[in-house]
Amino acid sequence: MEQCGPCRSGRIDPAPPPVMDRPDRPQRPDHPYTLSDFDFALPPELIAQHPAPERSGSRLLDGRHEAPTDRRFRDLPALLNAGDLLVFNDTRVIKARLLGAKASGGAVEALVERMLPNHEVLMHLRASKSPKAGSRVRFADAFDAEVLGRAGPEDSLFHLRFPDDPFALLERHGHVPLPPYITHADSADDERRYQTVFAASPGAVAAPTAALHFDEAVLADLQVRGIATANVTLHVGAGTFQPMRTERLDEHRMHSEWFDVSDATVQAITRTRAAGGRIVAVGTTTLRALESASLGGALQAGSRDTDIFITPGFGFRVVDVLVTNFHLPKSTLLVLVSAFAGHAHIRALYAHAIAQRYRFFSYGDAMLLARQTRPCSRSMF
Repeated sequence: MEQCGPCRSGRIDPAPPPVMDRPDRPQRPDHPYTLSDFDFALPPELIAQHPAPERSGSRLLDGRHEAPTDRRFRDLPALLNAGDLLVFNDTRVIKARLLGAKASGGAVEALVERMLPNHEVLMHLRASKSPKAGSRVRFADAFDAEVLGRAGPEDSLFHLRFPDDPFALLERHGHVPLPPYITHADSADDERRYQTVFAASPGAVAAPTAALHFDEAVLADLQVRGIATANVTLHVGAGTFQPMRTERLDEHRMHSEWFDVSDATVQAITRTRAAGGRIVAVGTTTLRALESASLGGALQAGSRDTDIFITPGFGFRVVDVLVTNFHLPKSTLLVLVSAFAGHAHIRALYAHAIAQRYRFFSYGDAMLLARQTRPCSRSMF
């Protein structure tokens, strides 16, 4: 079948060679970090296949200080200060995975990546032979979609027109787009748990997983302690699961995602800063949105696409503290958290998490990180 990495049947190597246990070295212009610096070995049994029984019952690795501390996620409000501001990504995961067949009868597996006007979509598509423009694909034995052609970077996506509102058709006939390292078929429990309790704006094909740990009790505790909340929207794309394949970080072509930062959120951040509070990003997607919105200097409200690649040396302008899950080896998100908290520190935290049998990736446990105070010497894009 034609390869399409983000589709449901894809797999990752769960145990690449162990290289993150070697001594750290500083980032220097003549010796920049490479992809191999973000590889690590993970026992396959630590890849979480199901969420914790209770959202806030998952573990939290407190990595704000040099020595890691093992906690529970429900402890998070007590670790923050009155006057801090938590910023969430309120995107809603859509049932983006579709199964179908071409007119010839050949099986098709698809993952909708982005909605377009006029009932059109961009999608990843796997088939024994790619469907051509003008042909039709029948999905879920329920509706036919017209193939308009190829699109996206290097024509990696397919452009199709649905017969009706794509959101409504996906809700009725689609499947939860579980990540490729989760091996079971989606269930009613996944429909509920692979979604945040405050999801509002549909459009993501992957969950903002750090926010999956929040439940009503934790949100109430935040309010009692005087910790405010705000939202951004970033529709997480399938590219979030793709490993980098170029050894030089500056040769990696970053995927693009749509985000929106509202005037209300900008004002909340401004008030928090003025009062001496900290900005706590819940998840790397929230951090990407906030830092993308401030690339021109001051934080600006508005919506657009971002292909920002945050690497060691990046100058963070907005986020002080980060809540995040554990990320894939050789991934852009592992590079991001290393830029935020320091490469050596992240490597040590991951080693601790593996030794203590933390659960990894989307349904896994979480970390709490503080921004390093001494930035690396070079930024690469």
